[in-house]
Amino acid sequence: MTAPTPATGTALLPDAPERPAHRDGNVLRWLSAYTASMVGDNIYYLALSWAAVRAGTPAEAGIVTAISALPRALLMLGGGVVADRFGPRKVVIGSDAVRCVAVLAVAALLFLTGPTLWPLALLALLFGTVDAVFVPAVGALPARVTSRDQLTRVQGMRGLAIRFASVVGAPLGGLGVALGGAAAAFAIAGALIAVSVPLLISLRLRELPADENRSREKTAWRDLAAGLGYIRHHRVLAPLMLAIALGDLGFVGPLNVGLTLLADERGWGASGMGWVLAGFGTGAGIASLLLAVRGRMPHAGRLMAPTILTGSVAIGALAYAPGVATAVALALAVGLLVGLSGALCGALLQTQTDPAYLGRVTAVSSLVSLGFAPLSMPLSAAAIGAWGTGPVFVVSATVCGLGGVVALVFRDLRRAELPR
Repeated sequence: MTAPTPATGTALLPDAPERPAHRDGNVLRWLSAYTASMVGDNIYYLALSWAAVRAGTPAEAGIVTAISALPRALLMLGGGVVADRFGPRKVVIGSDAVRCVAVLAVAALLFLTGPTLWPLALLALLFGTVDAVFVPAVGALPARVTSRDQLTRVQGMRGLAIRFASVVGAPLGGLGVALGGAAAAFAIAGALIAVSVPLLISLRLRELPADENRSREKTAWRDLAAGLGYIRHHRVLAPLMLAIALGDLGFVGPLNVGLTLLADERGWGASGMGWVLAGFGTGAGIASLLLAVRGRMPHAGRLMAPTILTGSVAIGALAYAPGVATAVALALAVGLLVGLSGALCGALLQTQTDPAYLGRVTAVSSLVSLGFAPLSMPLSAAAIGAWGTGPVFVVSATVCGLGGVVALVFRDLRRAELPR
């Protein structure tokens, strides 16, 4: 079998008709494992911040909670190489097992000694390091558990799992803290991560063709260079990565620190901000549900540009909302439009990438989202302090909208389709 060229994006997986992903036990086991792990992650971050605040000063707590970001950003590209070399399931199982053991060990230590900063900092460092290989492997795994024509639906199901984890994780973590302090919350997080391991072990994987299932390069550096070259020369993935980067850079600041400062400036209070966030989450959930139910959106490349551009206008308009009700409606529109465009980006990334490169491709997109985009948060806060919320939201919306311009200008991305 002749390997496809990077420019074509032809999948190597068989396209034989199968049952829909939402009725496939193999996919549902993967989804259950992913959901349990994501809920555990949400509880872990809540427990970490709570324990760090109790153990030290606010500044020290901020350092502890930020420690995991550095190794994750520095090692993410290498994590993509590891996922492609050793297979995503092995990497996900191994990293989940390490995360589980580390979290449960700290839970036991806190039960015995109480909150102290050094084990929390060590846990944050280890968790961030393991995340650098976990995240790319998670992105590469769906292509091994389902057929190519179901990857779009799986992307929607994954989005629903993320929304579910964000809604359920915080209350569960808060309940754990209320009942037994940070140690109990860490124990719940570790137990949920542990649930994912046997489910992942039980997965049936689709093997890649023999000549594509192993690395052709002799060193990890050559593997990494090959992955970056694959993206750079791919007529769809290269502009898609640029659109993802611009969208994340323009979106993360306003919808995190910017929204908090806007609510404080307008006197909406914590409840008002909560309603606005709920509107965003609802819109994003609807977008994921739409993709999961339909399984495919026709003219995906053409649809990206108007959804990104319209969502960007809604982001800019948030700063000028006259009241909470209008802000909630705008947030709903942002969640729906930006959520749909983000789901389409993720689906195109999954379906356009040769599965042998998925770990490295996911690592690059994750590095943008988890490594670079968060840098916009302190910049947004400083800019709002200097110029106010309105101009900063407009600039952020413009940056986000440039992602839509990219989707519109590059012909191969504009014409990209999801598989039937």
